[in-house]
Amino acid sequence: MYWESFGFKEAPFALTPNPSFLFLSSPHQEAFAHLLFAIENRAGFIELSGEVGTGKTTIVRTLLNQLDPETHRTALIFNPILSPLGFMKEVNAEFGLPTEGNEIRDLHAALNAYLLEENRAGHTVVLVIDEAQNLAVEVLEHVRLISNLETESDKLIQIVLVGQPELNALLARDELRQLDQRITVRYHLKPMCFEDTCAYIRHRIRFAAEGREPLTFSPGAFKRIFKFSGGLPRLINGVCDRALLLAYTRECKEVTPAMASLAISDLRKESPRRRRALQVRALSAALVLCVAIIAGFSAVSFHLLPEPKQETKAKKKEGDKKVPPLSAEAARQAMAAQPEQENLYAAVNAVMDAWRVQRVEPVPGQPANLRTLVRQRGLVASKFSANMELLARLDAPALLHITLPGGAERLVALVGVDQDEVDVVPQVAGRSRLTRAELAQLWSGGTTAVWKDFHGIASRTRGTEKAAGTRSLQGLLKQVGCYDGPLDGSLNETTKGALAEFQRREQLTADGKVGAQTLMLLYRRAGGFFPPGVARTKGNDGNRTGRM
Repeated sequence: MYWESFGFKEAPFALTPNPSFLFLSSPHQEAFAHLLFAIENRAGFIELSGEVGTGKTTIVRTLLNQLDPETHRTALIFNPILSPLGFMKEVNAEFGLPTEGNEIRDLHAALNAYLLEENRAGHTVVLVIDEAQNLAVEVLEHVRLISNLETESDKLIQIVLVGQPELNALLARDELRQLDQRITVRYHLKPMCFEDTCAYIRHRIRFAAEGREPLTFSPGAFKRIFKFSGGLPRLINGVCDRALLLAYTRECKEVTPAMASLAISDLRKESPRRRRALQVRALSAALVLCVAIIAGFSAVSFHLLPEPKQETKAKKKEGDKKVPPLSAEAARQAMAAQPEQENLYAAVNAVMDAWRVQRVEPVPGQPANLRTLVRQRGLVASKFSANMELLARLDAPALLHITLPGGAERLVALVGVDQDEVDVVPQVAGRSRLTRAELAQLWSGGTTAVWKDFHGIASRTRGTEKAAGTRSLQGLLKQVGCYDGPLDGSLNETTKGALAEFQRREQLTADGKVGAQTLMLLYRRAGGFFPPGVARTKGNDGNRTGRM
C-alpha cells in the first residue's frame, strides 16, 4: 500500500473507527468525562449526540474497551433498525442470554434476572445504542421499559443513547416525554477547533509511524484542511488520506497547500452528497467557495509579492525599540507588590486556560491554596525541583516558584518554551516573555507541574483498585513498546523493568517507580490523550507555533 512507503505500520487516515487512534480533543475529553462520570455514578440514562463524523462511535468504543471487565458488563447495539422483538433479542444476545421464543415478556424476564444477578455481584451493566436516531418510537418505548428494571436503591442498567442531532428531535416527541425526562446526563459533541485539528493530524501520523513523523503538513495545508472539514474527523481523514496519496506519487514528505487543495477538490467530486451532509450548512459552504473564487486572483497576487524583510516586520511589531534587559531586583519588587492570592489565581488560571478547562474564581473571605484549586478541575499538582531542560522534555504547563526577599513566594505559569525564551503569566516586570538567562536570575528550580492522571493510576493504591491501575499502567507501557506481558494487574519485576526501560528512554531516574514525571510522559507518548504542551517551534512562516 502507498502509506507503507512512508514507514507507517497501518493506514494513518482510515475512515473505519479505530479506538487505537483515539485523539481526545477538548470536546472529546469532555464527552468522555461525561460518559465515564454518568456510568460510574449509575445515572441511568445518558445521551451523546453530535454531527455525522464527529467521532461519537470511536469515543463509545474506546469507553467500552477501557471499562474494567471484572466490574462491568457491556453491550453495544449498532445501527438498530429493528422491530421491538428483534431489538430485545439483540440486547439479550449481546449479554449472552437466551433469545429463543417470540414473547417479549420472556426476553424481559431473562434480562431482569441477569441484571439482578450482576447487581448482587457488584457489577455495573452498560448498554450502548449507537445510531439511536434510527430507532422506531415503539423500540424506544421498550428501551424505557428496560430502564424500569431497578432495585429500591440502584439502577440495574446504564443505557447510553448515541446519535446524530436528529435524536434530540426524536426524543422531544410528546409520546416519548417519559423517556426524555429520564435522561439525566446529556452531551453534544462539537467539531474540533483549528488547533485540535492540527494536533489530531499529527497524532495519527505519529501513532501510525510508532512515534515518528515521516510526513508533515505545512501550516497552509492545515488551514485549508480545517476550512474544508470544519473540524470533523471523518472529513479530515478523507482529505488527509488523499493528500498522503499525492505525496506518495510526487515522492515528497510534506503536504503543501496546493496538494491539500487538490485532495479537497478530489473529495468533493467523489462524494458531493456526503460533503453536503457533513458540512454544517451547505449554503454557507457554497457562499464561502464563491467568495474564495472571487478573491482568488487577489490572493494569488498577494502571495506572489516578495516577503517584507524581517527588519521591517520587527519595526512594525516593536516600533523599532529594543527590550531592555531584565533587572532581577526590579522584577522581585514588582512581584512582591502583587497580592499573594491575586498572583495565585492569575498563575493557576493561565494553566487552566492551557488545559482548556473552566477557570477558578476566588471566594471572598476564603483564601485558597494551589493544590485545592488544581484539584477542583480534576487535575494533579506535583511539586519537584527541575531545570529548564527537564521542563522542556515534560512539555507540560507548570508553575514556577519564585522566592522573594524574606522568604515569601510568588508563582509564574510557564506556558511556552523555546531554545532561547520562555512565556510566562502573569507578567514579570511588565514582560510576558523572558530569556532563559533572565529567568535563571529569578528561579532556582522549585516547580509544580499541573497534569492529568487520565486513568487515575497514581490514586489507586489499595486492593482491586490498585490492580486496575496497574493494568492501565501495563496497557500504557505496551502502547509505547516497553512491555509485552499480560495485563494482569501485577506490579511485578517484569512491569517494574518495563517502567525502568521507559524512564531510561525519557532520561528520567530509572527506578521502576510510578512517579508523576513518569506518568506525565507515559500518557503523552502512549497517544490518545494529548495533554497541552508548552514547547515552541519555528513555523515555516517564521512565527512561533505551539507544538501539540
